[in-house]
Amino acid sequence: MTNSPNGWFMLTVVGKDRPGIVARVTSALYEGGCNLGEASMTRLGGNFTVMLMVQHGGTVNSLENLVTPVTESLGLKLHVDRIEGELHRHETPDVRIAVFGADRAGIVAQVTSALAEAGLDILDLQSNVAGSADKPIYIMQIEGRARQGIAALEAVVAVLDGQGMQVHIEPIDVMIG
Repeated sequence: MTNSPNGWFMLTVVGKDRPGIVARVTSALYEGGCNLGEASMTRLGGNFTVMLMVQHGGTVNSLENLVTPVTESLGLKLHVDRIEGELHRHETPDVRIAVFGADRAGIVAQVTSALAEAGLDILDLQSNVAGSADKPIYIMQIEGRARQGIAALEAVVAVLDGQGMQVHIEPIDVMIG
């Protein structure tokens, strides 16, 4: 395999949550001469996932070889892809949307499809299941860019509100400078 054209890779690690995952993975990368870019790490349902932009002078295989001893010892799954690293090119969200509804199949697809049709570029989506086992409530927190304006999103929100969901939309006041 060839080197990444700009030296950037996306490293993804997933597995049962336990102390030391981040410390051991990042230590292996540091000791292997890698630099880290942006990262996202979260715990979901007792599992931990790490997504790291990694700058490395080698190949996918050589990067995997640096991290595999750690991931295997922790029982984690590892995936590496070559990417074009574009640091410092962040989209700034201008809208925040909160969705609450009875948990059911298709709720995420329904909400995100409707919002996409109204011009929302989702930059971040966090979800959780609350309530009880017999009455679960699905909660989504979405931040994004309203490419067609917030009024277009508000029209969609009115439709979703009528379909057994409570949807709240608020503009994000962005101060740059």
